[in-house]
Amino acid sequence: MAHRGGARHPELIGYENTLFAFEHAVGLGYRYLETDLHATSDGVVIAFHDDRLDRVTDRTGLISALPWSEVRQARINGREPIPRLDELLDHFPAVRFNLDIKHENGLVPAADVLRAANALDRVCVSSFSQSRVRRIRKLLGPRLCTGYGDRETALLRFLPFALPSQGACLQIPEHYKSFTVLTPGLITRAHSRGKQVHVWTVDDPPTMHRMLDAGVDGLITDRTDLLRQVLTDRGQWR
Repeated sequence: MAHRGGARHPELIGYENTLFAFEHAVGLGYRYLETDLHATSDGVVIAFHDDRLDRVTDRTGLISALPWSEVRQARINGREPIPRLDELLDHFPAVRFNLDIKHENGLVPAADVLRAANALDRVCVSSFSQSRVRRIRKLLGPRLCTGYGDRETALLRFLPFALPSQGACLQIPEHYKSFTVLTPGLITRAHSRGKQVHVWTVDDPPTMHRMLDAGVDGLITDRTDLLRQVLTDRGQWR
């Protein structure tokens, strides 16, 4: 899965979460793209990681405090506009998106966009925030694919039979602070419940091979070039 479109691919440095990056990933053969969502002050849902424009654009300011008329003028790396969620869904009709809704104010606007685009069957919403996962499930119902939140992931690790059924996959880091999240037992328990395990963010080939050997179902990477080569070498690139 192409994280922010492949943010650390040598040809994409500085262009994360842009149409340019997503088109590049699709050109490599990726059909699963990851992006982050924020809502502007007037409810326009955009693909952007940070809560402020400052780090990657030529503008400044808190996205949730700015209207779309201002945010749309920002240019990532001085060149690329910030894409809206509805634009991405329209531009890539054959692609599946993994969506990380970064703040509570984006939940209802994102749900509205997904309904209007009839896109529930080609997105998966995930977040380490249990409250956001729970709310988006309530807004869009059981048809929506969701990842598990932080509390549900802990349940699977320690009390697997208490795991709610609605989530489709675990999307987790190998480690969180000093805690090891991904273990062989967790993978086994997830698979026994029919749930996939996706690991983020994996950017070096030795770790990619190790994760795949351990049985994970998906890797989320900034280095789309390296993951493609690893999967090709293993005969798993399709």
